[in-house]
Amino acid sequence: MPLTQVDRFTIMAFLGEMETQGKSRNSVIHMVSTLRKFFQFATDSGWTTTDPMTQVDPPKKAQHLPAVLTLSEVEALLAVPDTNTTLGLRNRTMLEVMYATGLRVSELVNLRLDNLHLDLGLIQTIGKGDKERIIPIGDVATHWLQRYLADGRPFLGRQQDEQVIFLNDHGHQLTRQGVWKLIKQWVIAAGITKDVSPHTLRHSFATHILENGADLRIVQELLGHADISTTQIYTHISNKRLTEVYQKSHPRA
Repeated sequence: MPLTQVDRFTIMAFLGEMETQGKSRNSVIHMVSTLRKFFQFATDSGWTTTDPMTQVDPPKKAQHLPAVLTLSEVEALLAVPDTNTTLGLRNRTMLEVMYATGLRVSELVNLRLDNLHLDLGLIQTIGKGDKERIIPIGDVATHWLQRYLADGRPFLGRQQDEQVIFLNDHGHQLTRQGVWKLIKQWVIAAGITKDVSPHTLRHSFATHILENGADLRIVQELLGHADISTTQIYTHISNKRLTEVYQKSHPRA
């Protein structure tokens, strides 16, 4: 086909054929970029007077959906720490608090005793941009916090950081990296094979409460998102999981 006869429909058909052949979204995006440069050069060189790429929108990158644990996987993860030990009690409490509140790991390790309002069922945290938010905390996580504060924290190190809630075995504040290292160990011990990140319990918290009827705006407030578009990714996860359940469960799916 002569270059002068190539139009946007020719380009779209070519890109569609790439997808039919199983080419990745990134490969198609790269091809669009290459064609833009080629037709820009072709028009500058006088090979053609029209640039069909000016009428071709670049395909959007595929949205990466973060890993979310099922309820049974969450329960398996929570059951890993040995709560008969001081560190195990601390570890179980951290997991319970993360899943109950959707806190970022950085917010968890910065929690202080004066951030707890357990008599009201609330905790206070400072998130990104030094934005304060108040988050409800359920009875189960409250139980584990009370138990840890009474039977665990006092025995972690001789010289303790007075206000920090979660301490290492020397009595100092846990680091984000330290908690992430522990989470990776617990995930393996729980037999979870998903690509887990430090935010996986936060993602699971948001997805599970959405699946159980929570309003997206409420989830936005709980997570401390400045823009609701950030929160909307959890609706995609929830819809994806709904489709998976349907396909596994419906006899004619």
